[in-house]
Amino acid sequence: MSLASLQADLANAQARDTRLVTRVQQMEKRLSELMGEQAWRESGLGTPADVEELRCTITRLEQRNVELASNLEEREAELEAARAANRELTRALNQRG
Repeated sequence: MSLASLQADLANAQARDTRLVTRVQQMEKRLSELMGEQAWRESGLGTPADVEELRCTITRLEQRNVELASNLEEREAELEAARAANRELTRALNQRG
């Protein structure tokens, strides 16, 4: 075995290790979610459907918040433009009179 082949084997092993670590983390997360859902059902505190409904509500409200923030920015820009026009008109009137 040459040094290059050993280095290639090491690199491959490290890449495989990284993939396995990622996969284990994904599986741990999913297991945690499933156990959480089971605990909700067994405790009588709610059901996953309740949680899903709340998630949908949160998503809808977050989208509405983005829309409102965008509308507010537009209105502020319009207000600033109107104020600038008003200043110009006032300046023009003051220069005439």
